[in-house]
Amino acid sequence: MESQPSRSRRPSATSRREMRRSARNEPRPPSFLATWVPRVSVLAALGAATIAVPVVDAATDEGSGPTSAAVALGPTAFDVLSAPVDLSAPTSMLAPAPQVQRVEVVSRSFDRDPLPGCSGEGVTGGENGRIPADQLCELWTPGQSLRGDAAVALAELNRSFEAAFGRNLCITDSYRSLSAQYSVAARKPGLAARPGSSNHGWGLAIDLCSNETRSSAVMDWLYSNGPAYGWDNPDWARPGGSGPREEWHWEYEPGTMAMGTDYSR
Repeated sequence: MESQPSRSRRPSATSRREMRRSARNEPRPPSFLATWVPRVSVLAALGAATIAVPVVDAATDEGSGPTSAAVALGPTAFDVLSAPVDLSAPTSMLAPAPQVQRVEVVSRSFDRDPLPGCSGEGVTGGENGRIPADQLCELWTPGQSLRGDAAVALAELNRSFEAAFGRNLCITDSYRSLSAQYSVAARKPGLAARPGSSNHGWGLAIDLCSNETRSSAVMDWLYSNGPAYGWDNPDWARPGGSGPREEWHWEYEPGTMAMGTDYSR
C-alpha cells in the first residue's frame, strides 16, 4: 500500500507576523492582560476611595471636623446621591427674560380680608336708605360705606386698581340714607332715582370722582376688570341706555340681581 506523502504545515498568520517582527527587531505588543490589568487596578482604587471616605468620615467622633483627605477629594458619589433635593430657588436667581414687558392680570385676591373689620356678609334686612350702621362697612374714603359683600368685592377691586395705578380708586358717593336720597333728587332732578328705590339706598352702588371718569385709561381698565369683581356700569347708564348717561355710576351686580333692582334687565 502506497503511503501518501505528508503535507507541509503552512505557517499561521500569527507566526508570519512574529517572523516579520523578529526580522525587523520590533518589540512584541503587550498582551491583553498586560493592557487591562493596570486599568482595572486604577478603577478599583478609585472605587475604594469613593466608598472608603464616607465610611471613615462616619467612623470619626461626633463633632470632629472633616479630615484633610475628605476636603481634598470633595463630595463623594454617596454624598451627592444621598443629599436632599431642594426644589425652591431664591428670588434673586429669578430674572425676567430680556425685552419682556410685565402684564398685570386681574384675578380675585387670595387675601380674604381686604377690608379689615368687615365680615363681607350681604345682609338684606332693613329698608332702603335705613340700613343700620352695623350692617355697613366703611371704605377707604372717609364717610363712604357699603353693604358687607359689596364692600369686600370693591376692596378687592381697589387692590388691583392700586397695583395698576399706584393709588386708591376715588369715590364721591356710596350708601345714601333716605334723607340723602331726597336731597340728591332735589339738587339733581332727572339724574337721581326716586327716593327709596335707589341702589345707593341698599349700599350696592357707588359714584366715581370726575377725575376717574375723565381718564380713558382708568375707565378702560374698570370696564375690563370691574365685572370680574361683580362691579359694573349698568347698561341703562351707558350711551344709548334706557336712562341718563352716568359713567360715574357703578353697581354691585350680584346684589342688585338678587334683590331684583338690576334695572337694566
